[in-house]
Amino acid sequence: MRSTPDALMLFAAGLGTRMKELTRTRPKPLIEVAGKPLLDHALDLAREGGASRIVANAHYLADQITAHLARSEVLVSDERDVVLETGGGLRKALPLLGPGPVFTLNTDAIWTGPNVISTLKAAWDGDRMSALLALVPREAAVGYSGAGDFSLALDGRISRGEGYVYTGAQILDPAGIETISDPVFSLNLLWNRMIAEGRAYGVIHRGGWCDVGRPECLPLAEGLLSDAAR
Repeated sequence: MRSTPDALMLFAAGLGTRMKELTRTRPKPLIEVAGKPLLDHALDLAREGGASRIVANAHYLADQITAHLARSEVLVSDERDVVLETGGGLRKALPLLGPGPVFTLNTDAIWTGPNVISTLKAAWDGDRMSALLALVPREAAVGYSGAGDFSLALDGRISRGEGYVYTGAQILDPAGIETISDPVFSLNLLWNRMIAEGRAYGVIHRGGWCDVGRPECLPLAEGLLSDAAR
């Protein structure tokens, strides 16, 4: 079993309902930001961060996701029958990902600055951690309208609270995921266990981050990329 993660799960199965008309005929991961699909922005991060095995799940308009990835090295975990949410989707993909801790990465965000996969890899300590989440301070979260997801202690442990926003990138040890009886569930169930055990940690992303979950976030994401290029 590997202790340093090298497999990565891309979450690409969501319905994208907040994108309204933009996802009527195409899945959200194929919406373009600065001329490139969101899925490809995420793939660039994964590859540049050193992921050697990449798996993407697909549900809504899955044929488009599968066709887009057909000539790549990315394996597809087919969820056409039912969308399994993040936890169920990860559990189904584990035979493709292999044993041990894995990276997971959402496909609906834009990043600038240091590669978040490299940041997570450098901070990971499997002896102390079952989860390591990449966070940004609430005031640095572009396109985000909530109060935050987590509080961050001085020793790096996280708890439910405000102040820091989960960016959609993490390292997670899926041990115990098989004990969850429901086929459809969120990774929040695992996080809650790990927080209670004191084994859930956070690391701050020191670059830009934009949530791309709504149509009005698209120009914000393109502005972030333009600013970084300058």
